[in-house]
Amino acid sequence: MSFLIAIVGRPNVGKSRLFNRLSQTGDAIVHDFEGVTRDRQYADGKWYDNRYTVIDTGGFVPEAEEPMLRQMRNQAQLAMDEADLIVFLLDGRDGILPADREIAQMLRQATKPVLFAVNKIDSPVNPERHIGEFYELGTELYPISAEHGHGVAQLMDEVCSHIPEDQEEEAHEMHARIAVVGKPNAGKSSTINALLGEDRLLTSEVAGTTRDAIDTRIARGDQEYLLIDTAGLRRKKKISHQLEEYAVVQAIRSIDRADVVLFVIDATEGITWQDKKIADVVKNRGKACVIIVNKWDLVAKETATAGEYVHAIHREMPFMAFAPIMFVSALTGQRVHKILDRVDEVFEQYTSRISTSEANRFLEQALGQHNPPMHKGRPVKFYYASQVATRPPTFLFSVNRPQGVKPSYRRYLVNKLREVYGFEGTPIKTVLRGRGEE
Repeated sequence: MSFLIAIVGRPNVGKSRLFNRLSQTGDAIVHDFEGVTRDRQYADGKWYDNRYTVIDTGGFVPEAEEPMLRQMRNQAQLAMDEADLIVFLLDGRDGILPADREIAQMLRQATKPVLFAVNKIDSPVNPERHIGEFYELGTELYPISAEHGHGVAQLMDEVCSHIPEDQEEEAHEMHARIAVVGKPNAGKSSTINALLGEDRLLTSEVAGTTRDAIDTRIARGDQEYLLIDTAGLRRKKKISHQLEEYAVVQAIRSIDRADVVLFVIDATEGITWQDKKIADVVKNRGKACVIIVNKWDLVAKETATAGEYVHAIHREMPFMAFAPIMFVSALTGQRVHKILDRVDEVFEQYTSRISTSEANRFLEQALGQHNPPMHKGRPVKFYYASQVATRPPTFLFSVNRPQGVKPSYRRYLVNKLREVYGFEGTPIKTVLRGRGEE
């Protein structure tokens, strides 16, 4: 489960550079002019043994009138609503501007920790002498240089002191933990209501592990399930919840806790950029998935309509080809009763394991049908295979030259695994290890 850190501040104070340093990626665009980071970016990071997800917002302009600035302000407000901790970034070269004071005033109303960091303090020698005027904000300050790294260790030590010690994975006591995700108005709430409204289900609300989360237990026969944060999805939407960007932040929280993701798509709108973003989270988090195409009752149909829709999903999101697709109507109840049956099927695949001897028989067969290409004129040799994990199925291959195994050959192995063993509904991870490596 992710501890969410939001970096907020007015435009051009260095949020993207700090984001890149904390996540060790170059994902956020960095330019020295105002308003470059228009959408929230998120990435995972680790500080010693503390794991977190950091969010880079567009600039926070409290009284923004221009539409783009107003949208960026809304994104930052949303990050504040959803994050566990906020880093308020100020510009040590510009000094305090009126917008900084307004943001600081807003942040005083926040119910979570807020750390004030003064950026662009590039000299590591006596940095406090450069931030004197910022003490009028009446709080502890962290002088840093996001570009050069000075002071970031002190800031992150304080950040990590707020991360709970019980960040480990939840015990796998339920048959399956289910997250329902999707963009706003795709039908997440109605899908949950339709599931919970089935007469044969026994439900009870339980406290979730995230802030304000209420989960729902479902008993069906001798199987138990946990629907994650049903209250968060079913309650009336606040203004911030109507923002398109909310879906991705919400998805991170829910997906991290899930075994199986029900990814709801609005059949009347087709595949949007927002759907692709959420699908990317599902895939990268290594979760089992069932794609739910909702509002199917509103689509004019011909004989090939469903097949065409499947092709469109695979064309727009080829990385989700492993996920089965269901066409439902939460409003009329069409096929809703089959959703948990599908969850059972993909959960079984998600948790399935094959023996090492069977894995090696598979490898021998796969190599016999298609040898790996040469690497720099030398052969690539596979020695053995083993499944080392489930949730998702993870296979280790011992090889003489891991760097010589091309992505296309790894895809071949994954496709062969699916051909032989199924693994429908779950991603498959592959690990290449050279001989003698730990």
